[in-house]
Amino acid sequence: DEQGKLSYNAPAAGMRYFFHRAAREELRAEIAEQFRRFRETGLPLDHVNGHLHLHLHPVVADILLEHAREWGIRGFRWSRDLFWLSWKLGRGPLFYRVSHAVIFNLLSLRVKKRLERLGLKHTRRVFGLMQTSHVEEPYLLKLLDHLPEGDSEVYSHPSTEPQYRAEYRALTAPAVIRKLKNSSVTPIRYSDL
Repeated sequence: DEQGKLSYNAPAAGMRYFFHRAAREELRAEIAEQFRRFRETGLPLDHVNGHLHLHLHPVVADILLEHAREWGIRGFRWSRDLFWLSWKLGRGPLFYRVSHAVIFNLLSLRVKKRLERLGLKHTRRVFGLMQTSHVEEPYLLKLLDHLPEGDSEVYSHPSTEPQYRAEYRALTAPAVIRKLKNSSVTPIRYSDL
């Protein structure tokens, strides 16, 4: 915008990136700068994701994958929820859940072959995408009973802030920790994939 800031309106920004060449070039420069600054921290980069899953937007994903080796990208959040299992386990507004499942499954499938060709690590599925603000203890307990074989990511926003406090409590709930310890599930990080 006129103050040099990225838009907070993800759908409007997405349309702008898609249809305006100048916006795409600004975006490319901004992403390159963010990777440069991250490199300066000396922290290891284990995966890439974006706020509101913007890393899957066709323009953003193409930029990231084009520069994956140059920028040291080794992993990529693949935001693909298993619709019917998530539907059965969770709750939330119908339109939100269906729209997010359709949009992010399509966007994830769009990049799948490129991720594999580049050797970028990603989980096979993510749980919680259709549950934003509702990855709560009952959901996690049910998920642990129905978790498919292979790697999965639990996507949540744990925080002590009121909006996400229940998600923090769910991840630290004694019943969830106990069930996890008594299961065959091994918690890992992206760097462990």
